[in-house]
Amino acid sequence: MTIATSSTLDKSGANTCEPLAVILLGPTGSGKTALSLALAARFGGEIVSCDSVAVYRGMELGTAKPTKEERARVPHHLIDVAEPDEAFTAGEYSRRARTALREITGRGKLPIVTGGTGLYLRALTEGLFAGPARREELRARFRRSAERHGSGWLHRLLRRLDPATAERIHANDTAKVIRAIEVCVAARKPMSEVMGRDPLMGFRLLRIGLNPPRAALYERINQRCAEMFAAGLVEETRGLLAKYGPVKALDSLGYRQALRVVRDSWTSNEAIREAQQGHRNYAKRQMTWFRREPEVAWIEGFGDNAETVRAAGTLVERCAPISHGQL
Repeated sequence: MTIATSSTLDKSGANTCEPLAVILLGPTGSGKTALSLALAARFGGEIVSCDSVAVYRGMELGTAKPTKEERARVPHHLIDVAEPDEAFTAGEYSRRARTALREITGRGKLPIVTGGTGLYLRALTEGLFAGPARREELRARFRRSAERHGSGWLHRLLRRLDPATAERIHANDTAKVIRAIEVCVAARKPMSEVMGRDPLMGFRLLRIGLNPPRAALYERINQRCAEMFAAGLVEETRGLLAKYGPVKALDSLGYRQALRVVRDSWTSNEAIREAQQGHRNYAKRQMTWFRREPEVAWIEGFGDNAETVRAAGTLVERCAPISHGQL
């Protein structure tokens, strides 16, 4: 089992009185949930989800949430906390997740943050800037320009203004692209440069990253997507659409393709292939994002692999003070 670090891990060890928080990161399908459950069972932990879709109730099959049995075994936080038609921002996630971390350590437990939404993780650890108010007139102008110049024009504009932010926002996510451009214009500097005004304090962070072999990861992703549709993702999507309408949450991967079956007469096989490709592309973007995270101990394996669990457990043991009550 190979462990590589992107920087030097925290060497303060047991000499610090600050509680430890473990962050598990990695691409979709890498086994973060399995590893989080194993570490929680071993070290008396509670799990804080870091997934922008898992916050929504009723969105089960397309999110790969922990099962109800798994959630019964280990306390989970930030899952099923909003309705799909509610706005739930990275800032809201940060506030709630920070509260959860403090409450977990207050109970003498080990907080384990796990999930694949890079912006939510960045909001938790580094904070978000106090962004400018939305300007609907400016946004309308951007939308009109996009209609004149074509669908990719806004993303090309963002890439000129802020390449780092453009890298993490998909060109089709028009709402986020417009917001990023709006911030760049108002702040007169890239949005990526004005993030991180409120870093998480009072914790030592151990970041453990999963980096399984690419071919094996893609095979798992393909299988997972097929299983989602076989389990009834189209039916779940149809029910969500009937209850909430075409809300933004349904534009997430898996649900977006299932909607094409419901509304555009796609076959299930067409939707599955599109979802598989989308998830593989997403995994690439996640790794690009997570590679920028500081002090990550990368493990080249899946989270449900016994060697990975042992390696991650060793990392936690090295960092967790005996006096903290977490071992």
